Amino acid sequence: MLREVADGVLVHSSALLRNNTVVVVAPSGALVVDPGLTEAELTCLVRDLAERGLPVVAGFATHPDWDHVLWHPDLGDVPRYGTRLCRQVMGDLRADPRWRARAAESLPEEIAGDVPLDLFGLIDPLPAGATTIPWDGPRVEIVEHLAHAPGHAALLVPGSRTLVAGDMLSDLFVPMLDDPDVSEDPVAEYLAGLDALATVADRVDVVVPGHGSVGTGAALRERVAADRAYVLALRDGRVPEDRRLGAPDPGWEWVADIHAGQAARFGPRRLHAAAG
Repeated sequence: MLREVADGVLVHSSALLRNNTVVVVAPSGALVVDPGLTEAELTCLVRDLAERGLPVVAGFATHPDWDHVLWHPDLGDVPRYGTRLCRQVMGDLRADPRWRARAAESLPEEIAGDVPLDLFGLIDPLPAGATTIPWDGPRVEIVEHLAHAPGHAALLVPGSRTLVAGDMLSDLFVPMLDDPDVSEDPVAEYLAGLDALATVADRVDVVVPGHGSVGTGAALRERVAADRAYVLALRDGRVPEDRRLGAPDPGWEWVADIHAGQAARFGPRRLHAAAG
């Protein structure tokens, strides 16, 4: 069910991964960001929008992870924007004759048969040099960076003082760095991404992470600090003092497994070996 988190900003949450679909409202209709995840949840989103009299006029994918590039036919044939790099990653994937099988391999077992893939990863290009979403609605600024995934972008809605953070600033997930075999320096890129989000903190009263709970402007600052501390501990080979590892919500114990894998990939030994 859609709920309002700020003036003209609605959120629809998925059950399994606590994904947040964000809807920005305009007189002409709605901008839908990162819709997901299952057929039933997307159908619920479509119904909620229809009940509010909100036709979808545009979409946006914050980054090219499977759970952020979904779409449903009933959301309409409208522009679905993403950054240039996001579009490139998805275009390369869909150019592979096996793209559907590769996409399906990424899905959690619990919902693998319930995620619609026909419109998966179809991203439209933003106008060259665009720093805002080209739509007939409130100004939505694009804060692009390389943290977590190529072409990742947060969206700032200054009129409602809301930041849509994509897969960052979660109160459930620790920071998840990009693949070190793909990114030149995942640690530096993540820290730079946090810096980019911190630069807009004074303009934000509400932060919506890709996964987890909606927070206040104060929470945004706390989450930036917590994420930076985690990444620095990872880089330096220290055990992070992070509540997301010590006392996870029931069912989220696997977040500690994410950390264990990252500690092996991004610790000082791995990073020094890569530098050599």
